[in-house]
Amino acid sequence: MSDKTRPATGPGSSGAAADTDSGSGSNSGSKLKQGITGPLLFLFILGDVLGAGIYALMGSLSADVGGALWAPLAVALLLALLTAGSYAELVTKYPKAGGAAIFAERAYKQPLISFLVGFSMLSAGVVSAAGLALAFAGDYLSVFIDLPPIPTAMVFLLLIGALNARGISESMKSNLVMTIIELSGLVIVIVVVAVMLGRGDGDVSRIGEFPEGSVPALATLSAAIVAYYSFVGFETSANVAEEVKNPSKVYPRALFGSLATAGVVYILVGLASAIALPPADLEGSSSPLLDVVAATGVGIPNWIFSLIALVAVANGALLTMIMASRVTYGMAEQGLLPSVLGKVLSKRKTPWTAILSTTLVAMLLTLVGDVSTLAETVVLLLLFVFISTNVAVLVLRRDPVEHDHFRVWTFVPVLGVASCILLLTQQSPQVWLFGAILLAVGVVLYFVARFTRNRQDAAARRDV
Repeated sequence: MSDKTRPATGPGSSGAAADTDSGSGSNSGSKLKQGITGPLLFLFILGDVLGAGIYALMGSLSADVGGALWAPLAVALLLALLTAGSYAELVTKYPKAGGAAIFAERAYKQPLISFLVGFSMLSAGVVSAAGLALAFAGDYLSVFIDLPPIPTAMVFLLLIGALNARGISESMKSNLVMTIIELSGLVIVIVVVAVMLGRGDGDVSRIGEFPEGSVPALATLSAAIVAYYSFVGFETSANVAEEVKNPSKVYPRALFGSLATAGVVYILVGLASAIALPPADLEGSSSPLLDVVAATGVGIPNWIFSLIALVAVANGALLTMIMASRVTYGMAEQGLLPSVLGKVLSKRKTPWTAILSTTLVAMLLTLVGDVSTLAETVVLLLLFVFISTNVAVLVLRRDPVEHDHFRVWTFVPVLGVASCILLLTQQSPQVWLFGAILLAVGVVLYFVARFTRNRQDAAARRDV
């Protein structure tokens, strides 16, 4: 979207850095290990964006746009790229764990706002992880073995937490394998439909057909709001910026490259789905991609897709919990949460207390059994986080730093705010209610933590 530049100057220019570390945008002073390379970061973001949702997405989209499944996916990609541009500038400018909460703290100088932004991200992480754990322990796993869902989900989260604590390099390498498997499932869909077309089967004309009586532009916008959720996940990468090698160069390439890759794969899957099956069949299916593969007549066993879905869910849970633990750690480092949550394992260089606390909260949330409404509420909160980040880009243009970093065109964050407001208008009153409740809980926690810190400071002064 733009080149790397020092913010005090115009686009296209760069200056000498104050020193080697700041000039490269590195994190030499961090307590965390810089174990994430460019390829690992690319796969981290790609794995988080692809997620498990795409395996059920086509049925929902076909209800709005018929066979033109590619159209809302393309629009959603463009909307996601707007906010991604803001993240690229701020992450390369301030490569610290904590992501959006750190950006809000610097931009607004209001600890409560920074806390609520971080709290929203934290809520998104633990609730999403709980939902993914329940999904892992449900229908997908029952294909292979029948186990009680809630205890299985808890054990699953413990294993995810253990891998997270072992090290960021180990987590990223596991993500690499799981992302490749996850991506292979979508590639299978594209390839088998290509084989179907080669035999002269399928109906290419469906890719331009909207439901009868619909207005194509309005139908596409309505479906794009659903499709947008399939691109959510890129924001989690901001929370591992402190563990990225040379983030100023690596992060923008990995971010935009992974989103573009996910967008191309999504659009190809949308085209393949419409060619293989009519909209009515996709709309009524709970496993549309399984039905697409079956319709091609290519002999792919159902258990293969179940296994791939399990891997996709596990990968999503791992990346989500990495994000949640790094948000917790970053907020503790900024004094927004108790300092105990900023402790790091001496050998592994991972934030173990943050990992332990977020894992325990996610495990408790599995007791709800059904977190779908809470998950939708988290998406609502993420939109507020995105608005905060897009505005922060403009505010922080007045805060130059002594190293080169990515700079997005000014109109991009403005359009990013507008796109988030557009998506907010589509949320139901029930989701707004739950969002308000979560924010109220966050406000209470903030003042409790602030009261505790003030008492500790007063006690320390008395001791002196």
